[in-house]
Amino acid sequence: MSKLTNREYLTQYQYKDSKNLDVRVAIHKRFSTNPYGWFNWLFDSFNALPEDANILEIGCGTGELWKECASRIPENWALTLTDISDGMLDAAWRNLIHIRRGIKFEKVDSQSIPYADKMFDVVIANYMLYHVQDCKKALAEIKRVMKDNGILFTATAGENHLQEMYEWVFRVSGGNQGRFAFQFTLENGKEQLREFFPHVELSRYSDSLRVTDVDMLMAYVRSMASVELSEDEMQKLEYEMSQFLDQHGAIHISKNAGLFQSKK
Repeated sequence: MSKLTNREYLTQYQYKDSKNLDVRVAIHKRFSTNPYGWFNWLFDSFNALPEDANILEIGCGTGELWKECASRIPENWALTLTDISDGMLDAAWRNLIHIRRGIKFEKVDSQSIPYADKMFDVVIANYMLYHVQDCKKALAEIKRVMKDNGILFTATAGENHLQEMYEWVFRVSGGNQGRFAFQFTLENGKEQLREFFPHVELSRYSDSLRVTDVDMLMAYVRSMASVELSEDEMQKLEYEMSQFLDQHGAIHISKNAGLFQSKK
């Protein structure tokens, strides 16, 4: 079983608390070349939702979406934010308690959602379906709890996301480390979603990273579940990145991100 879908690893190590995710969010916030921002772009997709929408987020992480867009949340939206990690739920609560919206925070496995049929207008799965052991089971559960006219928003990455970073890791590891095969991507996600939803549309977000801080980049690499470098290899990577930065002034890293909208 891949670490990316291993519940024990995800809840006890990778997402035991918010540290790893915070590192990754920070580098995207600081060095993304698209000034509009991922969370603002994602929230734009919600503009046509009902004023009293009942919304479920699966795998809410630290609640960064709602924290960044707090001023845009309609007053009458009902938000239920869920995650399998107690640490993530605690971080989300801490990030959002100040907006005083009566948000529900609940521990939920996406493969066994404990809510009634046809309960939610909207379900959001932001960069999380590739962590689910049985994606078909999760999508069936998501469809079950959606109203007949409901919408599923599913964000994920494409196969070339962070390509230069993975190429660097591959090189310093002598070809032993590199990209994992994600089970839900921009390339294969539509096919998986269409087993459950008749209408699926994909929108892509244009962006990249222009990194000028090697310490932040190394912290990012160390936070990744898909990378396991030895300390010698980490030191080699840091040296090569520092040399490159000195010569070129910045390290460019491609991004390949997007959003599926699926209607029931």
